Amino acid sequence: MFCPAKLINHQVPDELIEQLKSDMAEYFNLPLEEKKTFAQLPDGLQGYGQAFVVSEDQKLDWADMHFVITRPIHRRNMRFWPTHPPSFRGTLESYSVEANRVVSILLAVMAESLEVAEEELMEAFEGMPQGMRMNYYPPCRECDRVVGLSPHTDGASSLTLLLQANDVNGLQVKHEGLWVPVVPLPGAFIVNAGDILEVLTNGKYKSGEHRAMINPNKERLSIATFHLAKDDGRIGPLPGILKGDKENFVTWSYKEYQKAFLTTKLDGANILEKMKIN
Repeated sequence: MFCPAKLINHQVPDELIEQLKSDMAEYFNLPLEEKKTFAQLPDGLQGYGQAFVVSEDQKLDWADMHFVITRPIHRRNMRFWPTHPPSFRGTLESYSVEANRVVSILLAVMAESLEVAEEELMEAFEGMPQGMRMNYYPPCRECDRVVGLSPHTDGASSLTLLLQANDVNGLQVKHEGLWVPVVPLPGAFIVNAGDILEVLTNGKYKSGEHRAMINPNKERLSIATFHLAKDDGRIGPLPGILKGDKENFVTWSYKEYQKAFLTTKLDGANILEKMKIN
């Protein structure tokens, strides 16, 4: 099964989505010095900045980004939660709850389609760990020379909900060797399977490669909500999915997976290639 897909009728209130869009736009329009008060710390991923920056000489994506861990609640670091506009923190909290609700329903539907016990699939996501990355892509007159977000799969995620916060095209997915634009649909979520879900389902759900392109005249905003596997779990094909089929991936502890994910990002490889059984 190939993802991503557009999800409508999700029952997330329209007013919450519009408030989130408004708060994000206001935040990213703040002066740089104000945003820097939420800057990532060395070797950290939360806060304002770009992940996996290891050299002053490397080519960076043409984007502003802000990442926070939203769930479980005890892992939140409020130092990185924006305080302007004043409504932003409350909006993020409400949106986090709604996103978890939607993903819980999606996982139940996936379990049914895979003919696996819902409890077995949901157990891999116990506590529903979640993180959010807000993205701002400024316009660029020489947009053919920059990339908003380099080609990648969602290596740390199992299931991603992406909200395109305005009607500016930019998201593209790779399908049969070609880059295909994903046209924004007002109020819809883009649902994308991550690498962890591909491993858990033994390849039945495919992790989709995607990228973000830049518009020459208009800014683009989006927010990606990543739903992760539990910290003390194992990443490997679920027994209920195999049903006698051969395993296509090795099984690692979540800590082993995290370590491999971080080093894989730095060497430009795909973590799925490291886990595949030849």
